[in-house]
Amino acid sequence: MAWLRTHFEVRYDPSIIERHGFCAGDDERRQAELEAALASDAHAILAARGGYGCTRLLPALDLETIRRANKPLIGFSDLSALHAAWHRAGVGSWHAPMVAWLGRADDDARSAWRAELAGAPLSIPLTPLTQTRAIEGVLVGGNLAVLAALLGTPYLPAIDGAILFLEEIGEAPYRIDRMLTSLGQAGWLGRAAGLLLGDLHACEGRHAVDAVDVFRAHAERWNLPAWRGVPSGHTTPNRALPFGATVTVEADRLRYLA
Repeated sequence: MAWLRTHFEVRYDPSIIERHGFCAGDDERRQAELEAALASDAHAILAARGGYGCTRLLPALDLETIRRANKPLIGFSDLSALHAAWHRAGVGSWHAPMVAWLGRADDDARSAWRAELAGAPLSIPLTPLTQTRAIEGVLVGGNLAVLAALLGTPYLPAIDGAILFLEEIGEAPYRIDRMLTSLGQAGWLGRAAGLLLGDLHACEGRHAVDAVDVFRAHAERWNLPAWRGVPSGHTTPNRALPFGATVTVEADRLRYLA
């Protein structure tokens, strides 16, 4: 917070430190906090941490309120549920480090975060997972487990023609396979234009199967051009990705020009 205040005016509700089980206060407190942020004159909404329980807020979120406020949301992990709502409202958001992550980061990482959120061009080299081709589309996605949990609800983001980014932490390959199988059988996964794989932190299993190979198999099943190597997720470095913006992947490089 001290570092953020050297560059921005930072506001927050003191009740942010409340606890209710594994959440930062009960649903009503967190809903009121988010609604107040949307109604304020702030330029952006930056999460303090990953956001356990974000999916619980979705039924009460009004997409028209998000659309009118037109404020970018910044965060990752469980916040992927709110990224999905922002995407449905047609408002851009940033899959990017939050306050807690910035508190552990060094000066170079913090400077990169500021530059990327200010619109610095993005150019990230990637490693092909499947037979690839040049693609262009709106970037969407986030944490695989959170997105899979939205299956069967009206809150799963539209994926038609989009470039899907996925990252994960602490899920064994067989559980990753189960989630991707469900998303594929539901007719969602195969509608993407391509797949970008971010960090897979602590996703090893006791079987002789690699998590990356699981993603590769599902991409091939749905004829998705797929790449790995996006340094974003539960990792360092953790690059800021512009959800809702049009990006391209060509010559094994992810590019975005603000």
